[in-house]
Amino acid sequence: MAKSKRLRAMHERIDPEKSYSIAQMLEVFSIGASKRFNESVDAAVRLGIDPSKSDQVVRGAVVMPAGTGKSVRVAVFADGDAADAAEQSGAERIGMQDLADEIKSGGSIPYDVIIATPKAMSLVGQLGQILGPKGLMPNANTGTVNADAGLAVRNAKSGQVRFRNDKNGIIHASVGRADYSADALRENLIALCSELRRLKPGAAKGVYLRSISLSTTMGPGMLLDLSELGSAAT
Repeated sequence: MAKSKRLRAMHERIDPEKSYSIAQMLEVFSIGASKRFNESVDAAVRLGIDPSKSDQVVRGAVVMPAGTGKSVRVAVFADGDAADAAEQSGAERIGMQDLADEIKSGGSIPYDVIIATPKAMSLVGQLGQILGPKGLMPNANTGTVNADAGLAVRNAKSGQVRFRNDKNGIIHASVGRADYSADALRENLIALCSELRRLKPGAAKGVYLRSISLSTTMGPGMLLDLSELGSAAT
């Protein structure tokens, strides 16, 4: 099958013991590129933390300088001036009780990001069991609880990526598309690593940024040569 041939060709070019430059990765990604859609490039950053310890959770958000190449639909819990600011910034849906009722209705939630002003959180808190499992619950640590609703919407639209380490201490984040230039991917990775370093838990010991692998949506992972990112990865 066509896809299997592409994947085999990618695997033949990858040595799992070797690290690669971003330019080398893009060459391999092009071999497996789908003709139907432009695949995402996703980063898996292994951190030197103990994810079982509550004081070593790494969670936050970063605006990717080169964007993510994704179209983002945003809903905002706000009223008054904050609602006006959210509308002017391009939010697809703005509301309060009516938006809560829509989410409670049990249908699919057609939004990629949900933002709330602090004032609205007493209402949004009632939706935790619905929004939490979907990763849509607004949170101050990721900038989705924000008194400046307009800024929060602009950040979401311009390529803000929210992240939290998984049970293995790995951060997963989209850093662009397979047709991005090496410079654009490098710029986004430096922004991500810089933010991860800023959020380094005080209790974390030893090497913090241990490794980074990149993969396309359908492709295998490749270890990144961390020297590509300069001081952001050291």
